Amino acid sequence: MFTPALPVLFILLWSSAFISAKYGLPDAGPFSFLLTRFVIVFLLFGAIAAALRRPWPRGPMLANLLFVGVLMHGFYLGGVFFAIAQGMPAGLSALIVSTQPVLTAALGVRLLGESPAPAQWLGIALGAVGVVLVLWPRLGSDVPLTGLAACIVSLLAITFGTIWQKRHGGGMDLLSGNAMQALAAALFYGVIVLVFEPYRVDWTVEFSLAMGWLILAVSLGAVSILMVLIKRGSAAATTSLFFLVPPASAIMAWMAFGEELGQLGLAGLGITTAGVWLVNRRAGDTLERR
Repeated sequence: MFTPALPVLFILLWSSAFISAKYGLPDAGPFSFLLTRFVIVFLLFGAIAAALRRPWPRGPMLANLLFVGVLMHGFYLGGVFFAIAQGMPAGLSALIVSTQPVLTAALGVRLLGESPAPAQWLGIALGAVGVVLVLWPRLGSDVPLTGLAACIVSLLAITFGTIWQKRHGGGMDLLSGNAMQALAAALFYGVIVLVFEPYRVDWTVEFSLAMGWLILAVSLGAVSILMVLIKRGSAAATTSLFFLVPPASAIMAWMAFGEELGQLGLAGLGITTAGVWLVNRRAGDTLERR
């Protein structure tokens, strides 16, 4: 049976990652931060999987999981971090990446054989409009081409990673599968740190708290929930939840840092919520009938 609480919990946990990163990034290089995170995640998931004697992926399944790990945890996160480091406004970076549900729905028709209903297409459009309204007042005017290119790479990576996971990751064990995806990301960032960025991490209280939350709440919690949602729902319905991440992050930033949301942002939050509800309503009905 589909659990309605899972999407809500996913949105809250995934959105909190941006707040945690803001706390921790001053004390580490962006790729050093991500390398450290995914090494610890691999060791944690691997130890739990071994202790519980969970099956480890082999052959094509292992190759698929490693590929998705590089896409979703490597190119996606690395691209966003790199874009912001290049001077790309954080709001604009989030806006570009948050168009993922539109691209996923369009590609899902061809690659997954999914056919969103007219109400779902309307919901996708409303979600995109709502995200623009939330982020528009916070956008900057300077857009570095390298940052823009990195955001586009991130958008493509999370889109194709979601579709690939939907097609080839259905039989994955959450513990051992996530361990392998974290290993792929750690190796990816290890190469980047070795070649491009000297390793820099200062284990301050702020960094330690941020890292702990990102590992336990986001990597252990949100990513596992995402894998469940991808497996049990359509790609379009699952990725539509990402529309709610920028508004939820904006609310958290207001609570944590006093960043204003404004009337336009509140209107956008309402529109986005309605859009996601439209997209997921038919998907939820389908799951209940199974």
